Amino acid sequence: MIALSPSVDVCLPSDTGNRESSAVRGAFDPRWLSLLGLVIGLVLVICPARGQDKAPEWQTQVRKYAEAQDWDSAMRIVDREVARAPQDMDARAWRARVLAWSGQLAEAEKEYLEILKVSRSDPDYWMGLASVYSREGKFGDALQALDRAVELDPKRADLRLARARALRATGSRNEARMEFQKALNLDPASMEARTGLVSVRGETKHELRFGQDNDLFNFASANHDGSVSLVSQWTRHWTTSLAGSFYERAGINAGKFSGAATGRLPRWGSLTVGGAAGRDNGVIPKSEAFFDADHGWKIGESSFVRALEFVYGQHWYWYQTSRILTLNGAAIVYLPQEWTLSLGATGARSTFSGTGAEWRPSGMGRLAFPLASWGERRLSGNIFFAAGTEDFAQIDQIGRFASQTYGGGLRFQINGRQDVSGFASYQKRTQDRTDTSFGLSYGIHF
Repeated sequence: MIALSPSVDVCLPSDTGNRESSAVRGAFDPRWLSLLGLVIGLVLVICPARGQDKAPEWQTQVRKYAEAQDWDSAMRIVDREVARAPQDMDARAWRARVLAWSGQLAEAEKEYLEILKVSRSDPDYWMGLASVYSREGKFGDALQALDRAVELDPKRADLRLARARALRATGSRNEARMEFQKALNLDPASMEARTGLVSVRGETKHELRFGQDNDLFNFASANHDGSVSLVSQWTRHWTTSLAGSFYERAGINAGKFSGAATGRLPRWGSLTVGGAAGRDNGVIPKSEAFFDADHGWKIGESSFVRALEFVYGQHWYWYQTSRILTLNGAAIVYLPQEWTLSLGATGARSTFSGTGAEWRPSGMGRLAFPLASWGERRLSGNIFFAAGTEDFAQIDQIGRFASQTYGGGLRFQINGRQDVSGFASYQKRTQDRTDTSFGLSYGIHF
């Protein structure tokens, strides 16, 4: 047994209890409880948000397959998700996107329409449908779908941009300019909105062009040509062109005036009819007449061949001592990234005084491609090869000779209203004759 001395402080247990009580009171201090509640609340809010920001694994896989253009694998994943949750409109929207990306536009359109029967209040579904309509060339339907999307969420810059593009495609430039401006107000850092405003400012209808061409021969004196032309697009369906050309051939001057009119119909293509006449002085045709028929087919933006265009034309040249008829055919293949491949063939029927008619063929291939761009400024180039006589509007190109021509050119778009183009070529003829050509032209759009 332990005996306590009267001098011992018997208040020790009570003091210990006071310290424990203080600790407990400190642990449950209202200020600490408030801080703890705030931390827990932030964790509960932030963690689910992070989980929502991260796309599901299957969507990541679909994007990866889409970037590799492995459409079968991407479609298998979205079909699996749709089968797992048929009422999940987001999964069905992904299926519509894959169909559109892979070029199956009719199926994509059908899928989006089925989705919108169930969920009509999601602007992304309307924008997806509008994208499909635009690629199908149904710009009016695309605009209606985008009107609905913007009505649902007028504060989204991407919806405003899509609507501006659709308005621009339908020729409504003033409305498109207003829509691009609204998109820029919502997203001041948007480069697409800025370039869109530039693309629709002050619609131009006319192109005035000045040109100068030169031919240097190893068997004759040089030739020099000058031209001034005006092309006017009065409406979407009618265009006219007027030109004055001036020639210097071995010290002899000549000139002509030419004109043409082009009519366009969306389903039928375009037809151009024109002619020329002037002071020939025996070195250029006394008169000319021609027509060209042009028709194109759009295949799809996701295809390697985006579009095809075919041109057929006939051209009559009447010289003082000869008559020339040319039958011209050309195919233009539109490739990705603004590349184009042109292939043409010409059959020429020449008739000279005192001789019979003679047919001669010639052909040409041309590849055009972009080189660089700086906002409105763009630089593009082309290379070409031709075999046979090339230009029957010049007397020096007519006769019994064969030729091969190699050349190329550059075009620099200074801004939306000015451009400069140049070319150079080398023609090798039979009898060791050569023709080196080069020229430059400057265009003003207003």
